[in-house]
Amino acid sequence: MPSFPERATVREVGLRDGLQSVRTVLPTERKKAWIRAAHAAGQREIEVGSFVPVKLVPQLADTAELVEYAKTLPGLVVSVLVPNLKGAERALASGADLMLLPLSASRAHSLANLRKTPDEVIAEAGRIRAARDAAGAKTLIEGGIGTAFGCTIQGEVKESEVLRCLQGLLDAGVDRVSIADTVGFAGPGAVRGLFEQARKVAGERFCAGHFHDTRGLALANVYAALETGVDRFDASLAGIGGCPYAPGASGNVASEDLAFMLQGMGIATGIDIERLLALRADVAAWLEGETLHGTLWRAGLPSTMPRQAVAVHASADA
Repeated sequence: MPSFPERATVREVGLRDGLQSVRTVLPTERKKAWIRAAHAAGQREIEVGSFVPVKLVPQLADTAELVEYAKTLPGLVVSVLVPNLKGAERALASGADLMLLPLSASRAHSLANLRKTPDEVIAEAGRIRAARDAAGAKTLIEGGIGTAFGCTIQGEVKESEVLRCLQGLLDAGVDRVSIADTVGFAGPGAVRGLFEQARKVAGERFCAGHFHDTRGLALANVYAALETGVDRFDASLAGIGGCPYAPGASGNVASEDLAFMLQGMGIATGIDIERLLALRADVAAWLEGETLHGTLWRAGLPSTMPRQAVAVHASADA
C-alpha cells in the first residue's frame, strides 16, 4: 500500500482561475461572501484574483480590494496570480501572502499567454524576487509551471523541458514551485513519473499540483500525486476554470469532489463538506447560465457517512 500524507491542503482558485473563464462578472460583494463562506467551511488558502490588465480580464478588476478583505480573516493565506513584474509590484503593495508567477513549459502557449518565452519568464522571476527583497516584504513567490503534460497549441512538451524550467525558476529565486496540467492531457502514470522527478529536483520546495478535469482524470491524477508525497492541490468550486489562451482547457478539479475524496482516504483537510456544498449552491445561483462541473453536488453525501466525519478536523481549524 502507498504511503499518503496525513493532511492535505485544498487551495481554492475559483475566484481567479474560475471566474476568468466565465462571462459573468461577479459583483465584489458576492466575491467577498464567497471568500467568507469558504473560510467558514475550513478552507485556509484562497487565490482571490490576479493582477493583470483590467481590459484583458475585467472579471478580476477588484483583486486589490479582495486581498484587503481576505486579509481580515484569521489564518487565511491569501494568494494572487501575477503575470510580470508590474503585477508583482501591485501584489506586494496589496499585502498578499503569496504571488504565483505562471510559466508555460510550452513555448507556443507561453507566447500566447504571456507574450514571453519560458526563459524570459524565468528572467522576470529574478526581477520579481529582487523587487520583493528590496521592499522587505514577506510575500512568498511561487513559480507555477503550466502545460507540463502537453499543450493544445504546441502538442508534446518534453519532461526534460519541464524540469529545466523548474530548475530555472528555483535558480532565479522563487520560494517554491508547482506543476499544472493546464489542458487535461495527463494521466496518473505521467503524473507519478513527472512529480517524482520534480521532487528530486526541488525537494520540499515542490509544493503543489494543479489538475484540470477536461478528460475526467483530475481526481486520479491527484491520487497519483499523493503517492509521491505532494500534499497541496489547487481546486475550484463547481469545477469552473480554464485558460483563455489554451483551447480546450476546460474545468478544474472540483473543490467539493476533491475534499470528499481526501476525506474518504482518511486525509485531513479541515474542510466541512456540507458547508462547502452549501456555498457551491450559492455560487451556482450567482453564475446562472454558466457551465459548472463536479459530481458530488448531484449525488449528495452518502447516507452511510457518519455525520461527524463530514466536518473532520474543521472545528479545530476554524
